[in-house]
Amino acid sequence: MLKRIFSLADKVFGGKVVYAHCDIPCGIYDPHTAQLSAHTVIRMDALIEKMPKIGPSPSNDEFRKYIHDLTRYTDVKEEHAEKIKSEVRILWGDYFKDDHAKQFPELEGLVLQALRLGSKVKQEVDPKSAQELLETINKIAEIFWKTKGIETKRVKVTFWPTDSDLVIPILN
Repeated sequence: MLKRIFSLADKVFGGKVVYAHCDIPCGIYDPHTAQLSAHTVIRMDALIEKMPKIGPSPSNDEFRKYIHDLTRYTDVKEEHAEKIKSEVRILWGDYFKDDHAKQFPELEGLVLQALRLGSKVKQEVDPKSAQELLETINKIAEIFWKTKGIETKRVKVTFWPTDSDLVIPILN
């Protein structure tokens, strides 16, 4: 019944679908998703760089496999770069407050750098920029947890193929 009422109201008054996390505010914020996505960007760049080169006259099967793999890796990389940008915008717009920006004057620059690097890694295959993006996200994560009074540690994630650091909270 409610569904029909809302459906009718939507037809009468119109409206557009919007997505958010979350402007209630829900109080559930965590930089972990951005960190995972940064590792994914690094991994996709590595997979693209390791792709076998195709010769000047590849077979149809070789060419299709090459294009298929390149398209999939690029699509995943771009999806995760955009996810990073979204998560950083949420933290900046919904979680971090003026007091945080005063307490951590580097925060605004880190946010801007993360957003710009998120765009850059979508535009090119550049492992150095992808690694820089992860480092920027890790710095934001450290600040995030400091604002909650929670200490962090960096761990080298040797069980992921990125073999890079991850900032994790020390929870007792």
